[in-house]
Amino acid sequence: MIRLTALWPKTNDSHFDMDYYLSKHVPMTKAKFQGLGIPVEAEVDEGLGGFPPGEPAPYAAIGYLLFENMEDLQKGLAAHGAEILADIPNFTNVQPQIEIGSIVLSEPAVLVRFPPVSP
Repeated sequence: MIRLTALWPKTNDSHFDMDYYLSKHVPMTKAKFQGLGIPVEAEVDEGLGGFPPGEPAPYAAIGYLLFENMEDLQKGLAAHGAEILADIPNFTNVQPQIEIGSIVLSEPAVLVRFPPVSP
């Protein structure tokens, strides 16, 4: 699996319209890839805080697109990358930091409560 990660910095001067991002940008992006027959999954994290606790979140949001292979990602970006990038000013005034990676480990989540809850 290939993951494209878009990190949207949060600064004193930045703005980020999460509603637009979730209702327009992400669905449009997925539709562009799917229109080419490319399967794609999307996930979005909203920044709540940093570390140590109490620090502000360094990113307003982090978006993830998951692809079966690099060829699919490259094909979709070649066909629609300019259109996708042109939509950025509609929801933010910052440019994302982009990373493309190969997922080398994915484990199911295990939720642990501290202290453990008695049955």
